[in-house]
Amino acid sequence: MSSDAPTPTGDPSRPNPTTELSHDDVESLQRLRQHHQQLKDELAKVIVGQTRVIDQLLICLFARGHSLLMGVPGLAKTLLVSKLAETLSLQFNRIQFTPDLMPMDITGTDILQDTADGRREFHFVRGPVFSNIVLADEINRAPPKTQAAMLEAMQERRITVLGTSYSLDEPFLVLATQNPVEQEGTYPLPEAQLDRFMFLIELGYPSEAEEIQIARTTTGDSMPTLEHILDGNQIIEFQHLARRIPVPDHVYQYAVDLVRRTRPGEPEASDWLRRLVSWGAGPRAVQYLILGGKTRAALEGQYMVRTEDVQDVAQPVLTHRLITTFAAQSEGVDAKQIVQQLVDEVAEDRAAKAS
Repeated sequence: MSSDAPTPTGDPSRPNPTTELSHDDVESLQRLRQHHQQLKDELAKVIVGQTRVIDQLLICLFARGHSLLMGVPGLAKTLLVSKLAETLSLQFNRIQFTPDLMPMDITGTDILQDTADGRREFHFVRGPVFSNIVLADEINRAPPKTQAAMLEAMQERRITVLGTSYSLDEPFLVLATQNPVEQEGTYPLPEAQLDRFMFLIELGYPSEAEEIQIARTTTGDSMPTLEHILDGNQIIEFQHLARRIPVPDHVYQYAVDLVRRTRPGEPEASDWLRRLVSWGAGPRAVQYLILGGKTRAALEGQYMVRTEDVQDVAQPVLTHRLITTFAAQSEGVDAKQIVQQLVDEVAEDRAAKAS
């Protein structure tokens, strides 16, 4: 532990004991770190590579966020999400978004049924959104009204049908996918709705060695059975634990500085960024940087958040929150490259001030 790390056990004499972890929290952190490794080991039995993607999915889960998965077909997105739910003993539903999908196909609807005494009453039939992990496959293929119903469930963690609200069970994680290649016949998510996703997780092609391993492991007679590592109650407990991880003031300042530099109208923004970005990230990005940093620290068994934790989650948090200019598009510069350059620039500036 670094010298400026808070003491793991609380001390009543300290002026701000709320920033410290209790002895029980320290023990829980060690258990979470072990479970984190067990989850990755189990998923590695059926998912070849994609370790970075798995880490980011677990950060979203324990931070109570949602993710947008971006990748071409055939990269095992559905398999990854379903096996993640299996190892966590959670209910999993997949919704295939199509142009004719209606909101009630997601949320459910009231149907008229006969009762035992001969009367007729409306009975609510739950839709597939009533699950712990929901895979919204190709969410940009459904019309905006259907997208809005899904995003309301994500934000409010409840749905409303004919004036009646129904709460969704915790833990609740939505993983939406988009195909970056096909754009014809799609309804791109507006920026305000993209902002509701904690992470944009990009899945790339496997390496040659990984692709050979995929061919070997997926063309056999059966798939391996995964062990159940955690259940819903344990996940909720660890979600609360992650939010109790202390954050030093300089890490808060780093997250705010990073986000403010994405906004071309702010004085902190560099000249090169003003030419490439027309709209930067909002305050929700700061919240997700801190939450992502806390959760990453918790999964690694750390007692406090470091600057490195925020740097690690900066790209999935910020990439889909930047709107690039025509100049950036014409030069082939995407938001991912801009975020990486920005992270490097902030690190250089902080190192220069420290020297």
